[in-house]
Amino acid sequence: MSAAKLLLVEDDPALSELLEYRFQNEGYDVRTTSDGDEALVLASEDVPDLIILDWMIEGTSGIEVCRRLRRDKETSHVPIIMLTAREAEDDRVRGLETGADDYLTKPFSPRELLARVAAVMRRIRPALAGETIEAGDIMLDPVAHKVQRRGQPLQLGPTEYRLLKFFMESPGRVFSRGQLLDGVWGTGSDIELRTVDVHIRRLRKAIEVDGVKDPIRTVRSAGYALEPS
Repeated sequence: MSAAKLLLVEDDPALSELLEYRFQNEGYDVRTTSDGDEALVLASEDVPDLIILDWMIEGTSGIEVCRRLRRDKETSHVPIIMLTAREAEDDRVRGLETGADDYLTKPFSPRELLARVAAVMRRIRPALAGETIEAGDIMLDPVAHKVQRRGQPLQLGPTEYRLLKFFMESPGRVFSRGQLLDGVWGTGSDIELRTVDVHIRRLRKAIEVDGVKDPIRTVRSAGYALEPS
């Protein structure tokens, strides 16, 4: 399997050099920048498998970089781990609501960051390699385009299939309707937000198995999440 591509956006030269060295030693293909505008260009030119993004950087701020990456169809799926010296709960919530998958407050241990990145990569690598994805009792084969639940084949429409795959690549994560719209239908789509609810209902029906709990959780005022059983 090819090396995972990691984009490191950090404006502290010493920390950037240290992290680049540590991740390269772990076998990652690392590109670095200290500038938010350059980060957007690098991400669009060669979409990374994961982005480590500092909040306070040169040019466009990290939080705005995160927002733009989530709005872009090509990068909306890329996991983002934010680094920041901000400790306030409101800042952490803001970062996660903007689309960050994880949040690490400085100072931190490079070992902890390595562990968090490794955990994310274990989750997303099957999808990147075209291998079977499993989330609880649901199995999705992206090559054969087949889905099973508890060994029982399921019949999904193309949109419901893409929606389920999107959920399964980030089990447990809560997605807003806007994030689902961008990730499944793509940015620039003129689909209305309420259309997401329609397809969620169709997906629930398609993966329903008698006597088994519905794995799609509705989070009031926030969106939806896939909670594997």
